[in-house]
Amino acid sequence: MTACAIEPAAANDDNEDGQTPRTEYAIAENGNENRKTPRTECVITVDGSYAARLAQDGGSWFPERWTLDGPEPYAVPLPGNQPEEPGTEVQPMGDGRVLIRRFAAGRHNFSLLYPTGPTTGELPLGAVECPGEETILRLLPPAPGGEKAYALAVGPHSSAVWLVAGGAFGPEHLAEIPGRCSGGVWLDRTGRMLALDREAGGRTKAVVVDLGRAGQVSPLLQIADGSDDRLLLADPDSGLLLISSDAPSPGYARLGWGVLGSTLPVRFPECLRVPDCTVTPFAIQPGQVLTPECCGVALRIDGPMGGWVGVWRPAARQVQHLPGPEGWLAGSGLWTEAGELLLPYATADAPCGVARWAAAPRSGALTGEAEGPGGT
Repeated sequence: MTACAIEPAAANDDNEDGQTPRTEYAIAENGNENRKTPRTECVITVDGSYAARLAQDGGSWFPERWTLDGPEPYAVPLPGNQPEEPGTEVQPMGDGRVLIRRFAAGRHNFSLLYPTGPTTGELPLGAVECPGEETILRLLPPAPGGEKAYALAVGPHSSAVWLVAGGAFGPEHLAEIPGRCSGGVWLDRTGRMLALDREAGGRTKAVVVDLGRAGQVSPLLQIADGSDDRLLLADPDSGLLLISSDAPSPGYARLGWGVLGSTLPVRFPECLRVPDCTVTPFAIQPGQVLTPECCGVALRIDGPMGGWVGVWRPAARQVQHLPGPEGWLAGSGLWTEAGELLLPYATADAPCGVARWAAAPRSGALTGEAEGPGGT
């Protein structure tokens, strides 16, 4: 086992239009293989102010923006001139606009959507044309600050990072990384250090791409020479990392945790193994500086009998299992520094709601209720 550290100098199931699930490296204890969970249904900005998703009305898909930082959440539909394709990606920006990626005629077209009275305003940003049918492009998770957005184009032999929103002259090619990359986790609050899972030589290892140094690549995870080591989540405040690796049990990916820059080995708690279920971390509690073991971690758990929410802290020896709210936009959620877990949901009676689970002061166990228009 080795440390998780950044050196200062320093493919998965896809649909036909290049949409890659964010939860692509979920962990499943099902005997012989790792099941993949569906893509996240709702994308939230790093600061939790806005969210965006593809909503459906009468069989037609359209973008929808959620405002989450007000007295109560509310949604604004942003339909275009025609329905969107199911694989279209949307991502909220820090100013409330919504980035959309549409794929047509071999080109990935990017625009910013915003409400303008009864209609939807659209600001075209340009397009990225990927050579060859084997190249897949998808949006990376929202960057800190909310002013810029990035995409990852994965080709047969190399991967490219693109700045697709927030640049001066449309999409800008930032870095070319040898090997096929997947994942995507931000390691700092400035949007400079990006972790990717790179496949090379038959093994997958997490690396760091320094966007401030023309995409310079440094190793991040090297748990064992013959293991596949991927980074699932990271918290810049505490340095807590959530890791997938088959190092402790070859052929079976396990969920583990470590601390960025630490020389201590990665740990793989037995409580994170849920038989016959896929366990996917999707949110870490921020603001816990110097105390990564106290960070709350939200888990999406999918099994034969359905899905639910798990809550765990590295200092704990067990996972707290919670029923997800009705209509939960599965795989999406946000922790507050105070220890409140927010889970967005949408039902016929409450088309825009947020369930809030607050940690008890002493035990750390969560209790909560759904809040929002039509909530209970």
